Amino acid sequence: MKFDILTLFPEMFEPIKQSIIGRATQKNLLEINLINIRDFSQDKHKKVDDTVYGGGAGMLIKPDVVYEAYKSVKSNTAKVIYLSPQGKTLSQEKIKELAKNENHLIILCGHYEGIDQRVIDKIVDEEISIGDYVLTGGEIPAMVLVDGISRYIEGVITEESTAEESFSTIGLLEYPQYTRPEIFEGEKVPEVLLSGHHKNIDEWRRKEAIKVTYLKRPDILKQANLTDNEKEYLKQLENNRD
Repeated sequence: MKFDILTLFPEMFEPIKQSIIGRATQKNLLEINLINIRDFSQDKHKKVDDTVYGGGAGMLIKPDVVYEAYKSVKSNTAKVIYLSPQGKTLSQEKIKELAKNENHLIILCGHYEGIDQRVIDKIVDEEISIGDYVLTGGEIPAMVLVDGISRYIEGVITEESTAEESFSTIGLLEYPQYTRPEIFEGEKVPEVLLSGHHKNIDEWRRKEAIKVTYLKRPDILKQANLTDNEKEYLKQLENNRD
């Protein structure tokens, strides 16, 4: 997967070069390029923004510099994503869709009061938001998007890890997990996990996932495909909470 990120602040992306993503780029499983929009300014001071026509607070990124930055990396297969509060909220399904169907993403990061609408209309294929709030720029959302997609690229992490994580089992969060020491501050690892009985462990984990989801994100439970026994268990949780 190739990511070309158009940004005014490439230095903000240092964290994305670390850990799992960093190792994946070293193995050529991922390619992450940072394109400084400011490099395409024709202004002697490298100015990239200007006042808003019609009046208003703040400054707007000019369309020509963004377009020139885009042209430097465009390809016939590239999909252009603009990180914007006006976009559709990012979901695990969208992340998986992009990882599966795309091989080249150009990610446009806004800043200041935004970007001239004309260049957005000309080059952007999709607008994505990471939540219903406003940030100072698109750099952090871009890192969220790159990180989320990268984890579904073959070889970056094990398939078992992505299959068992929160939101991968539709409608359920992840069950609690434990490691050594067996006893910590008087709290013991659940006995079933020490039993070696895989069927019982799987059943316990499924119930715990239902319980965690009910307590933390009951809004997504309606998406879960529950058996009759699991629906009965959910009713017990609801009754015990009343």
